[in-house]
Amino acid sequence: MAELLLPHAAESSERLAVADEFGSTNWKSFNQRVNQLIHALRRQGLKAGDTFSVLSGNRREYVEAFAAAAHGGWLLVPINWHLVPSEICYILENSESKALLIDSRFYELGVRAISLKNAPSISPVVVIGKHETNYSTQLKNIVAYEEFLAVENNEEPEEQNLGGPMFYTSGTTGHPKGVKSALSQTGTPVGTLKMIGDGLSGMLSIQPGGKTLLVGPIYHSAQWAFSFLPMLAGSSIIMRHKFDESETLRLIDEHEITNIHLVPTQFTRMLRLDEKEKAGFQGRSLNVVWHGAAPCPPQIKKQMIEWWGPVICEYYGSTEGSIVTTVSSEEWLARPGTLGKPTPITEIVVVKEDGTKAEAGESGQLYVRNLMGSDFEYHNDPKKTAQAHKEPGLFTFGDIGYLDEDGYLFMSDRKIDMIISGGVNIYPAEIEGVLVNHESVLDAAVFGIPNEEYGEEVKAAIQLVEGFSADEGLATELKAYCRERLAGFKVPKSIDFETELPRHPTGKLLKRILRDKYWKEQERKI
Repeated sequence: MAELLLPHAAESSERLAVADEFGSTNWKSFNQRVNQLIHALRRQGLKAGDTFSVLSGNRREYVEAFAAAAHGGWLLVPINWHLVPSEICYILENSESKALLIDSRFYELGVRAISLKNAPSISPVVVIGKHETNYSTQLKNIVAYEEFLAVENNEEPEEQNLGGPMFYTSGTTGHPKGVKSALSQTGTPVGTLKMIGDGLSGMLSIQPGGKTLLVGPIYHSAQWAFSFLPMLAGSSIIMRHKFDESETLRLIDEHEITNIHLVPTQFTRMLRLDEKEKAGFQGRSLNVVWHGAAPCPPQIKKQMIEWWGPVICEYYGSTEGSIVTTVSSEEWLARPGTLGKPTPITEIVVVKEDGTKAEAGESGQLYVRNLMGSDFEYHNDPKKTAQAHKEPGLFTFGDIGYLDEDGYLFMSDRKIDMIISGGVNIYPAEIEGVLVNHESVLDAAVFGIPNEEYGEEVKAAIQLVEGFSADEGLATELKAYCRERLAGFKVPKSIDFETELPRHPTGKLLKRILRDKYWKEQERKI
């Protein structure tokens, strides 16, 4: 049996391991299917240290793939299914993926990506779920997932060693970057991941053997960490492909969910439900509710604490640095706006503009150090890795903030231009790079403006080439142009036409001037 699953498969064989809209899998069956997937991928030539990708929504097979990678010594690249074919193609090529698992719901998208002229050779291509297409007429080496598993035995694989995910974050200069963190290592003993999972579950007050509700996309590092890692400690996962506020309340009570990860947008949607529906929610099983990924408006958080009680906890972190700080409801109510204190294994160093260390209460760029010695690198990009580090082991996400006298972190601003919309990181440079290739655009600036539900939304400011008229028709055309080349969540929601974009004499674009008029009435300036 797969080493990390053995205790649960042996002691709780009939207990639920994972469930989705299509059915459920107990621990015994889950372990057997993971073993079959390991054997199948090995038979296709994947060796320890190789990479394969998954283009899928939330479903049980995704968790099987994560578990197989963890025991087969492979890197698994989760691909955002909102991306367009060219973006997917780039990730497949950059990650050097040898195989691809495609959810049948995104079959056409996946086929378009691997059929592009510059697409890498991928084999096998495995389709998860029912699909009417005759695969043999589409591509070579394409097979249905269940057929892929069926020819293999479910015996314990030999030579198990650790593998893990490599998440791609949006790139500040156009292309996404593959993040290799402590969780992406390969070739070390499998038990290392159990130690990480047990440590994380303990730190986050996630009970071993509990039930996790997953209603955010597991291709995000946070959703993976808050579901798959607790699973290694025996927690079951109940998942849905998409978030529905009413269904989420029902699932928590029906399945007696003990822990869940949410983002502020989801809080907002649940709070907007009618009072009768909200009053019917019990939530007695909830032990902890974690939120992060985006700033949460204080009034929204206060309402959630009043409704659900002091189970609401917040964290600050990133794909590169994992979880940096945590804060309980009680701590946050005593210090509204704080992101909490650093975890026991984390140090935060605040550096002022002159390069010196800031004192308590002084703002500066936030640098993070993992006291266990963990670090990260961007896949095949030592230059970007170096840019994120002040020194080996000391790195930044680009945020500005301060520590108070008691060591609690408060955020002030983001040094980088990143937009966080609904918990999703969006980097303006990628969008600007598309816009300036349109024949009408001389210069472009993309930035975030307030959005009541999503926190921020994408705004573009455009300086036109002489001869083009600034009107709604052109704005619509530019949005469509972006939509053909970028994932939908990156497309500007609105466009301003400017006579000239503000730039420093050195040529640096002064986005703050463009942004300030939208943020001047807001409590937060990010």
